[in-house]
Amino acid sequence: MRRDLFNEDHEAFRQTIREFIANEVTPFFHAWEKAGHPPRDFYNKLGELGIFGIEVPEEYGGAGETTIKYETVIADETARAAVSFGGSAVHSGLCLGYLTRYATKEQKQRWLPKFVSGEAMYAIAMTEPGTGSDLAGMATNAKLSDDGTHYILNGAKTFITGGMLADRVLVVCRTSPAPAENRRLGLTILNVDAHAAGFTIGRKLDKIGLKISDTAELSFADVKVPVEDVLGEESKAFFYLGENLVKERLVIGISAAATATAAISFAIDYTKDRQVFSKPVASFQNTKFVLAECAAETEALQTMVDKAIELYDTGELTAADASKLKLFGTEVAGRVIDKCLQLHGGYGYMLEYPIARLYADTRVSRIYGGTNEVQKTVIAKDLGI
Repeated sequence: MRRDLFNEDHEAFRQTIREFIANEVTPFFHAWEKAGHPPRDFYNKLGELGIFGIEVPEEYGGAGETTIKYETVIADETARAAVSFGGSAVHSGLCLGYLTRYATKEQKQRWLPKFVSGEAMYAIAMTEPGTGSDLAGMATNAKLSDDGTHYILNGAKTFITGGMLADRVLVVCRTSPAPAENRRLGLTILNVDAHAAGFTIGRKLDKIGLKISDTAELSFADVKVPVEDVLGEESKAFFYLGENLVKERLVIGISAAATATAAISFAIDYTKDRQVFSKPVASFQNTKFVLAECAAETEALQTMVDKAIELYDTGELTAADASKLKLFGTEVAGRVIDKCLQLHGGYGYMLEYPIARLYADTRVSRIYGGTNEVQKTVIAKDLGI
């Protein structure tokens, strides 16, 4: 089906991103995978390109766009090339929403210009070794100093995307005990300087996929955080997280459609070229039927994604809508990419082929952003059951 989501500006942006990937990413990507992350100056290049400032108000150095369609173009093009921009997806796709929604004008003036340029890269730290999806059960805590000028932060976080290269980290921590009747209260977001005394970057975690997206363990030992760096209101963090999960899950759904589409393209190219029994693999009925199934499922997903984007841009995408998209999208992507890998035969298991990278990278999408089991709970609640 014809997509009518994008205008001429979006398509011009697409060409810019495609050329940038060809010149600045693809030639170096395998080396970055071995290193576990891109070089730090790559993020400065993304800043110079304007990637980080698309949705930042003009007064803070951004372009002032209010649509997520430009992020969608980036997702399409990185999937098409089977590459990624490392931890920058968390920087601009996740952390920015917290800064623009909850920071004061003074904080925005301090933080956003460096955010836009890539001078200050951001990560967000929610998950702890013993909590996972149970965010209300986190133990990392921050106590206000006796003179009221700063907090003392202690604790540990894990699975922090971009944690190795981050300059600032939005740390969700407990600033007051949780009332028995509502464990969600008492959590606060602190914008923490990653170079502060007591802030320690631990292991870079070795993952199945997403190799250039560095994922780290972080620990805090009496880290001083000025009260001026509290993001939003104290004790409101759990509710802030809920508000921003809508966009996070939408972005995951967008990526799912992009990777499934790319997988089909890779499989078509491979099966047309690969000869078996003196015939192209694409000529066999099984190949045609498998790809037909994949195309139908992916197109249904793409239609759902495009509708969700329109709803998001008008402020109408609900939490249940986002959960449905995240659930459906990641399950479809998993099935489609698996089938496309199978069509590659043994070569599909080799990392030199992009389908193998998509296969490994996509598996985690059913876990992060809230596991798919959590999405089912959200959807069921919306159904009144």
